Amino acid sequence: MTGASGGIGVYIARALAKRGANVICIARSEAALSKVVTEIKLSGGKATSFPFDISKLEELPNLIEQITQTVGGVDILINNAAIEKYSAFQNYYLDDIRSILTTNLMAGMELTRLLLPGMIVRDSGHVVNISSGSGKKGAPYNSIYSATKAGLIMWTDALRQELAGSNVRATVVCPGYTNAGMFMAFGLSAPKMARVSEPTDVANAILHAIERNYGEVMLDGFLTKILFAYIQLVPNFGDRLYRWIGLTKLNQTCATNRMATKG
Repeated sequence: MTGASGGIGVYIARALAKRGANVICIARSEAALSKVVTEIKLSGGKATSFPFDISKLEELPNLIEQITQTVGGVDILINNAAIEKYSAFQNYYLDDIRSILTTNLMAGMELTRLLLPGMIVRDSGHVVNISSGSGKKGAPYNSIYSATKAGLIMWTDALRQELAGSNVRATVVCPGYTNAGMFMAFGLSAPKMARVSEPTDVANAILHAIERNYGEVMLDGFLTKILFAYIQLVPNFGDRLYRWIGLTKLNQTCATNRMATKG
């Protein structure tokens, strides 16, 4: 699993270990990964740390070789790693766009491309892509992130159809706001009208989706599904809704804080 050192990734790793999985934890921070792996082992679980920057796409084959030599074949790939850089679009630099696209979308695609042949040969495996509600409705001041999350949804949809008839599965999960959300790095709270999930609940829901072989999962309840479906039909309603619940203002504040921090 990528992005195992922070956010909901830590909770997914814990939940997987509790179910008896040998969790391969991938992230850039060796210290943070070591902490997660040590915690899992002290709780009686199995985990192995692979510190790696997955944005280095050309080096991913080396990572996969290290993993397979250490633990063997990979049964479940969870593409969870993601970065956000809040900004008005015109203030992005090309390097910002490239880094978000690479980490959030292209790295997951490349890891899947490398691991999928083995899953197909074994006729067993599961690719799980962690998207977001931002992939269903674009989040202002977070447009590149939204684009990558929408890309994960459509790519998973197509991949799932390609794998039909086999025992290799593809699932995309769309969490909403969680108490491990990236916006919390700025000391901000989710919009008052938004539902906020506990990361443990999100992790358990993701495992449930894997066990049930769900193709796509929205984690904020039936009403959220209805709202997103209606927003697809009436986009302007979604724009007004985001302003009303405070999402637009929250993201604008995150963008302002980020620019101030950079300055």
